[in-house]
Amino acid sequence: MTNNEIKYKKILPDGSISNFVECFWLIENSNGVEKEIVVIPDGNFDMVLFKEKDKPFQIGLRGLDTTYMLNKISANTKMFFINFKLLAVEYVFHNSIANLINGGQIFPDNFWDFNENDLNDFEKFTLKATNTILQIIPKEIDVRKQKLFELIYSSNGSMQVQELSEKVFWSSRQINRYFTQYFGVTLKSYCNILRFRASFVQIKEGNLFPEQDFADQAHFSKEIKKLSGVNPRELHRNANDRYIQVSISDRK
Repeated sequence: MTNNEIKYKKILPDGSISNFVECFWLIENSNGVEKEIVVIPDGNFDMVLFKEKDKPFQIGLRGLDTTYMLNKISANTKMFFINFKLLAVEYVFHNSIANLINGGQIFPDNFWDFNENDLNDFEKFTLKATNTILQIIPKEIDVRKQKLFELIYSSNGSMQVQELSEKVFWSSRQINRYFTQYFGVTLKSYCNILRFRASFVQIKEGNLFPEQDFADQAHFSKEIKKLSGVNPRELHRNANDRYIQVSISDRK
């Protein structure tokens, strides 16, 4: 897909890694003019390969976002993203991302054997990334955690902490300790972000009334503004496609 300034494309993952990867996506600004965007929380974290004109190739990891952030895509920049689900923190990266809240880190430029040439073909990049992830994922995954995330995602964050605890046979205290240790947020805060993300499509389509589990219209508008910086009507207007995550959202 393209607009007047930006090319973007999304590819869904193979089923073999769908518990760990939400999607792969490409953003390219090739028209020679800097593009201003607003990054908003989507409940995932990203690995990104990127190259700006006259600057070296880089690979980075961005943790969870808990608020909106103004950013810019430099002219003549190409970026490939792996949009990871939270289960990947422990089972793909084997580390915490709690210290990366609203921030990130740079990896060595040969991380996972990626290099600048991988930016030449988006489809081949997704295949290479998929094969690498499959080699990393352990055979044994904690069933409680897998079930926990299945429930969280399928309900778009609408299930209460206590209900989740009862369904996965894991105490609320232990779940919240796990979330703060590995991801840097409480489960409740994370569920609020997922509920916000689930509203992207309806807002894009012009439905400015709550479809998710919000108390009322005022609560809906308040949460949208808190996480995006604007009210639902302004987010729907999405002037100049500043909210790319809304622009590329669609119903699955």
